[in-house]
Amino acid sequence: MSAEIVRAACPHDCPDTCGMLVTVEDGVATKIQGDPSMPFTDGTLCTKVAYYLERTYSPDRLLYPMRRVAPKGKGQFERITWDAALDEIAARLKALAAENPETILPCSYAGTMGMVQYSSMDRRFFHKLGASLLDRTLCSTAGKFGLKATLGGSVGMDPERFDESKLILLWGANPIVSNLHLWSRVQEAKRRGAKVIAIDPYRSLSAEKCSQHIALLPGTDGALALGMMHVLIAEGMLDRDYIAKHTVGFEALAQRVKRYTPHWAAQTCGITREEVVQLAREYGGIRPAAIRLNYGMQRHTGGGIAARTIACLPALVGAWRDAAGGIVLSTADFYGFDHAALERADLLAGRRPRVINQSQLGDALTTAQPPVRAMIVYNNNPVAVCPESDKVIAGFSRDDLFTVVMDHFQTDTADYADIVLPATTQLEHYDVHKSYGHLYVLANNPAIAPVGESLPNSEVFRRLAARMGFDEPCFRDSDEDICRTALASSKEAMRGIEWNALKKAGWQKLGLPERFTPFAAGGFPTASGKCEFYSEWLQKQGVDPLPFYNPPVEAPGADTELARKYPLAFISPPARHFLNSSFANLARFREFEREPHLDMHRSDAERRGIRDGDLVRIFNDRGGYTLRARVNGKPRPGVVVAPSVWWKKYSRDGGNANNVTSQRTTDLGGGATFYDCLVEVQKVA
Repeated sequence: MSAEIVRAACPHDCPDTCGMLVTVEDGVATKIQGDPSMPFTDGTLCTKVAYYLERTYSPDRLLYPMRRVAPKGKGQFERITWDAALDEIAARLKALAAENPETILPCSYAGTMGMVQYSSMDRRFFHKLGASLLDRTLCSTAGKFGLKATLGGSVGMDPERFDESKLILLWGANPIVSNLHLWSRVQEAKRRGAKVIAIDPYRSLSAEKCSQHIALLPGTDGALALGMMHVLIAEGMLDRDYIAKHTVGFEALAQRVKRYTPHWAAQTCGITREEVVQLAREYGGIRPAAIRLNYGMQRHTGGGIAARTIACLPALVGAWRDAAGGIVLSTADFYGFDHAALERADLLAGRRPRVINQSQLGDALTTAQPPVRAMIVYNNNPVAVCPESDKVIAGFSRDDLFTVVMDHFQTDTADYADIVLPATTQLEHYDVHKSYGHLYVLANNPAIAPVGESLPNSEVFRRLAARMGFDEPCFRDSDEDICRTALASSKEAMRGIEWNALKKAGWQKLGLPERFTPFAAGGFPTASGKCEFYSEWLQKQGVDPLPFYNPPVEAPGADTELARKYPLAFISPPARHFLNSSFANLARFREFEREPHLDMHRSDAERRGIRDGDLVRIFNDRGGYTLRARVNGKPRPGVVVAPSVWWKKYSRDGGNANNVTSQRTTDLGGGATFYDCLVEVQKVA
């Protein structure tokens, strides 16, 4: 039988959203590669997805439904049928819904980013049920809200134009690990003479290859931006014509930033005054200038305002005039998928269920009233990835909590489930994707039949809806119907993108100009149509309408009892071979990462009698865990770094970075504050 090539899309939480080609022979996928015809992917895949067949055909795949037969957390199950599993789930949900549907909580995130398996039939099901709503805040919420305040939404420059930039600021970004196809463009720009500056507390793989590395303290990014503004305005390095025509609030901003001197910014950030001044002068004097803002810098208490402040910079210098200038955090709002039709919030029928913040799941499961009594977990591994793990585990350990986990593998969370259901991988179902790192729509076609008895998420919720007696026509939509619904947008950029043609081609670019300069002539999606230095939207929420410095709560060096007790700032950026907690169970990638480790600066290690290779315990009042010290100078002094997220079952003592992180949330958007975290480190005797 001849080989067939199937067009697919990478589903993972990465801005690149790669086009893929899957070779199938006799019903078996034998090869996976990047689609060379898709301009952004350009035929390459990251190391993780290049081995995706090992994930799909892993001997550890869940192949059939299972029921718990031992205490929660032991991970012991017996095989049952789909009918038995779904009947039991439906019966439990019916009983709880009759009493109070808000005791039921969906728990999902971005294990897949496709509209079908991520945010369609599942949302319809829980809306109809009247379950508690989940505010999915773990990753990007603060930054999204910050950019909405300044730019009007998750919009920015075209990432494909970074190779033409002359100055590139990688602000809290490590694209070698998490944005590979942008990195190739950054490297091309550097070969052409561009200066590339990494702004990061950690000398990441990307920072090592940049022209300059500014190693500021975690959570001080907003202070650096304010110091830059002070220099730009004081020295007149401005595009006054652009400011006059396309911004709101410049005079008030100019008055505000007088207090944020380069000396103040340098002291706050833990860098030199010369670094602040030089960065501002280069940003004001080099065109085109591009900023790649990424989510690490907004994972602290002041993260939303920090992102909002940095997003003001391009308008000050007129960087938006160039296709290769501006800023990008996310491109998601350029799309216009029909999310209302996908999710059907109208099925709530006027009900207003409570909202539970996913970044505070530990508190929700241990103290919420009325208590959460049933959880359906999918596309998510909350025991590993949610902050303050000890509380999360305490919640999942409750005997009165009925938990269903849908996954490819028996995750840390699945070990606490009452029912485990096997989910299909991307090679086994339909989906349609947008990106937050480029401007293409992608189709995913199933390449193979479902492995074992696995089912797509959409089909599980379809069958549950039937058992619950939900008879609205939307619950009978096929996966391809859902794909068509997503694309049925009135937005001009989506015109001409149709499902049948898309699934055949694999990808299609949004209907935007080839040399896309979204805000060269203004036209921001704000209420004013301008870049808003002064935000009435924030003012109405009781937030200062002008940029200001909002420091981290857990700041190293602060004159506080907490900082004296726990003097080191802790961050846990993505490990190169994991994607959040995905891939962290596969032997190949664990071998690449070797073991959980803690990067330390030599001065911090020597002060604690720690040598390279020692076992150490990192801890604070929330918890702790054990890992291997690597004294390598990659973090700046006062900062320790644990590449993450390891599954707890593969850790030395059953812990990971989230044993020490906080459930405190950000100033805008209620986002997670993973990098607003003070700790101490001790050598294990």
